[in-house]
Amino acid sequence: MNPPSVEIADNGTGKNLLECLQRIRQAEIEEARRLQFAMIPAQPLRAPEVELVAMLRPVSEVGGDFLDYFQIPDGRIGFYVGDVAGKGLPAALFAALAVGTLRGFNKHMETPCSLLAHLNQRLRVHSLAGRYCAVQYGLYEPSKRRLEFANAALPLPVHVSKSGPYLLGQGGFPSGLLNNVSYERHSLELEPGESVMFYTDGIAEAARADGEEFGSERVASVMARNGDLPAAEQLGRLFDTVDEFVAAAPQHDDMTALMLKTLRC
Repeated sequence: MNPPSVEIADNGTGKNLLECLQRIRQAEIEEARRLQFAMIPAQPLRAPEVELVAMLRPVSEVGGDFLDYFQIPDGRIGFYVGDVAGKGLPAALFAALAVGTLRGFNKHMETPCSLLAHLNQRLRVHSLAGRYCAVQYGLYEPSKRRLEFANAALPLPVHVSKSGPYLLGQGGFPSGLLNNVSYERHSLELEPGESVMFYTDGIAEAARADGEEFGSERVASVMARNGDLPAAEQLGRLFDTVDEFVAAAPQHDDMTALMLKTLRC
């Protein structure tokens, strides 16, 4: 008599079970994707004389990029953009941990520098091998058009000013990678019609089939050429230009951008 396991394989039950498990996993991935997008703002934030908009495009079903922006009771606007090392469900889960930590810190109205230092400390407590994230956190004061931010290893933000595009600040260390890390404060005052874009490296590192990357210089150039457009259209032009550049070449990292734009009087 053959073992029962052989009969199960012969009558197709094993194949059916595998297909069932694959459907369950796909359903779980789709639910994770919905949850990921539920953690980001569904609408732009518009306050007197300023607007914030964002675009996020995962490279797979779920990704490790995250962002948020929100009004603070004292009138300031807070925001952050992040990129977790790795891809797929593990990266998405670590991104959820980072977002939950950041939202807890938001209640204390900390400075961007101290907030990123505390985020790093908290992620080190939950240290997981190979898991860390790059984050930028900013505060904007509309009454003074003053922007303050700190950077934990994301690409330098692009300031689209009247005299041209400029890269702001310095990179800093990723959150959750090393102990006892501090971050540098960067600040500037924006003129009406100017903007600052924060983005993850999936945009600058988007590559053609021959390996040539889009690059931060092209990012700044595209933003400057479209500086008179509304913020959402500026980001749309950037993503469209990246798509044209890479053509059909497969990409390997999420692409996320957040723009803060002051409105003309």
